[in-house]
Amino acid sequence: MRYAVIGAGWAGCSAAVALAQAGHEVHLFEAARTLGGRARQVIVNGLKLDNGQHILLGAYHATLQLLSTLGQQHQLLRLPLQMCYPPNSEGMNLIAAKLPAPLHMLVGLIRATGLAHADKMALMRFTSAARWMDWQLNDDCTVEELLQRFDQTDNLVRLMWQPLCIAALNTPIHRASAQVFLNVLKDSLGARRSASDMLIPLCDLSNFLPDTAAAYINARGGTLHLGCAVQSIEAHQEKWLLRYDKTCAIFDGAVIATPAETARSLLAPLNLASHIPEFNYEPITTCYLKYPATTRLARPLMALLARPDCAAWGQFVFDRGQLDGHAGLFSIVVSASQQAIERGHAELAFHCAKQLATDFNRPELLTPEWNQVITEKRATFSCTPGLKRPTNQLAVVNLVLAGDYTESRYPATLEAAVQSGAMAARLLVT
Repeated sequence: MRYAVIGAGWAGCSAAVALAQAGHEVHLFEAARTLGGRARQVIVNGLKLDNGQHILLGAYHATLQLLSTLGQQHQLLRLPLQMCYPPNSEGMNLIAAKLPAPLHMLVGLIRATGLAHADKMALMRFTSAARWMDWQLNDDCTVEELLQRFDQTDNLVRLMWQPLCIAALNTPIHRASAQVFLNVLKDSLGARRSASDMLIPLCDLSNFLPDTAAAYINARGGTLHLGCAVQSIEAHQEKWLLRYDKTCAIFDGAVIATPAETARSLLAPLNLASHIPEFNYEPITTCYLKYPATTRLARPLMALLARPDCAAWGQFVFDRGQLDGHAGLFSIVVSASQQAIERGHAELAFHCAKQLATDFNRPELLTPEWNQVITEKRATFSCTPGLKRPTNQLAVVNLVLAGDYTESRYPATLEAAVQSGAMAARLLVT
């Protein structure tokens, strides 16, 4: 069969690889000049970086399977679940032990510093109750309401639950879906030890997956159409005619793996646009700070104590020198960053450097050699309680959706995108 996949983000790449692996002829269309969608390579001062810093979890089975198919699983740094703040920053230090679950978290919690006895008891009480109710709620609510219901301490919310929620859902706890947050916790904290591991790519994101996926597809007789926007999709008997670049072609089926707004536009002439609801979006910002090559952190990944009241916006900092060899380069992540970017990127970069210098008590971090701030304004949909997301299946034959916004237990993560792409491919070939 001859299939078209429109959009070469992670969902589109996942669908295209699955179709090629099944022996079909795949045509992968991407309007941009770079593959990867919202998880791609950018060039900054001659360095291959990313448009945003990403963390995967050991629970991301679909992503790990795709990486295994592409021979890229070795490009991951695997760390035990940890929340390690700079010393003397009023943070905490918690690292899951290398023991079977749930002992890994219990021992890690006993050893943790920066948490009072009441904090540790609250965490144990929450996880025990969540296991007892199988991580399910009768009615969805906000994460903030859920934490209040289980009497979580202010310190534990500030140091653990709030940063974990923002990192996973890119939505503040007062608006984030408690059920989706529990889904993530169930598959990580509530599963075997390795599922809670934090996985960090050791190369730029384009090389990590999309470029490798394109090579895989080409090697199996597929075609990559880069810088090629599909203008329309039209029914042609029981097949689909795509118009692009002043030409057209007929396919046995197609996957629409574009952003939701683009998919809605393509579906409007088919009277199918209403299948995709309107979403509200949250931005994610990554601030790159370059220091002399000898500058290092104690760990490749450390948590930061976000304090919006004093413009300390960073939530996590990565030492890229310990990841991809860019010695002296740090990336600071600001999820749900709408307020942080209101005064511009230059001011945010200054405050990120100030935050590092203050929290690590290292004055030299105040003056990086250069900085680069990258904001994805529509990085994810706002993952609110009871949010309705569209199914992959459309009300027509051999035309399906893929994307992290489609129906899933997960928020808008790389795993949700990969799962959606794989599901779209299955719907076409079965």
